Amino acid sequence: MDLMLRTPVEIVKLLCERLRKERLSKQMTQAEVAARAGIGVNTVSNLEAGRNVGFEGLVRVAVVLGLGDELENLFKPKIVSLDDMVRYEESSARQRVRRKNDDA
Repeated sequence: MDLMLRTPVEIVKLLCERLRKERLSKQMTQAEVAARAGIGVNTVSNLEAGRNVGFEGLVRVAVVLGLGDELENLFKPKIVSLDDMVRYEESSARQRVRRKNDDA
């Protein structure tokens, strides 16, 4: 499934549906997930409904559902060559991106 053609709202809806289905497939209630994650039931409910929830709440629920590895790999760099690795290592040392000079 190509998420590139979706709007951010559509992606949130899709991910929330997947999260809910994963919880149900593990035969867990929202209360059970909340208790294991150390968050409130309303947080789990809001997360599944696509309402704003802190990122830590999402991570806690994902870990409880056994999806922590997927989140850990979410922003992993795509390195397919030695040049990519060198560029990534060099860019990680830089703290800021320099502004482009529009006056030139």
